[in-house]
Amino acid sequence: MIAWVIALASQFISEHYGAPAMLLALLFGISLNFVGDHPECSEGVSFGARSVLRLGVALLGLRISFDMIWTLGWPVVGLVVAMVPLTIAFGLIVSRFFGFKFRFAFLSAGAVAICGASAAIAIAAILPKDAKSEDRLVFTVVGVTLLSTVAMITYPIISQYLGFNDQMAGIYLGATIHDVAQVVGAGFSISPEAGETATLVKLLRVAMLAPVIVVASLLLRGRADPSMNQKRPPIVPMFVVGFLGLATLNSAMALPAALLSFVANSSQWLLLIAIAAVGLKTKPAEVLKVGRAAAGLLVIETLFLAVIVAIALTVLPLNITSTR
Repeated sequence: MIAWVIALASQFISEHYGAPAMLLALLFGISLNFVGDHPECSEGVSFGARSVLRLGVALLGLRISFDMIWTLGWPVVGLVVAMVPLTIAFGLIVSRFFGFKFRFAFLSAGAVAICGASAAIAIAAILPKDAKSEDRLVFTVVGVTLLSTVAMITYPIISQYLGFNDQMAGIYLGATIHDVAQVVGAGFSISPEAGETATLVKLLRVAMLAPVIVVASLLLRGRADPSMNQKRPPIVPMFVVGFLGLATLNSAMALPAALLSFVANSSQWLLLIAIAAVGLKTKPAEVLKVGRAAAGLLVIETLFLAVIVAIALTVLPLNITSTR
């Protein structure tokens, strides 16, 4: 109930003052973290931070349609798909210079490469847990949300400086900005065509969440920490099965627009509740211990994605079918 109230307050402030709802829910949750330790609340908070977030991620599948591949064209699809493993690989390699092991490297790089806070939540759900798991998740969500907000303001200016037309600008924004909301804001600040293209490209990145989670689950099955009394994660988590099933359903038939809108809103609310619950379980002092190195890693991963995509768009002959 507390996480639900936090989600309501966050959405209200976001709609009226423009602040990112996900970030607000997290910060409000952290400010009330003393409630999460109360015996009457701890079980519900844990349920929200785990089960609710997985349901929210699964429902994201109805935002995906395989038809978007035909709309974007194979060169664009190839670029967007290739940048996901490239960015994750870059993060895993560079993280060693920042003093981090695979957990934070994969969490941060996956969030940057795919879809920001939503990807961070999904990846955290399958990573082997240790004492710092929730602190790393909170730091990553805050970091990618702030970086997405900065990108929403600066990337349209960069697109104009690089001489991109509306379609190319839409590809650039959709392929580089972390969170969906900021992609939409940045795209439509240029033009409707740029906004529609950016949204399609971003949704293609969201679609990469399922294969990344499946591959990661396979690689991580033997890496659970015995001291945390954990079972090995399933080969394919059930929330990924749900994600793929709903994406397939949305591709196989024309679902009512009202249903798609309802599910999209439901997913957003569930993720808000989940991130509020994560905040309720978080101790600010522990998050601050993640440190400047973590912030530096997130920035480097973000710059890598932005620079490589910009170079690709200026060098490669990419054509896109109009989305209008």
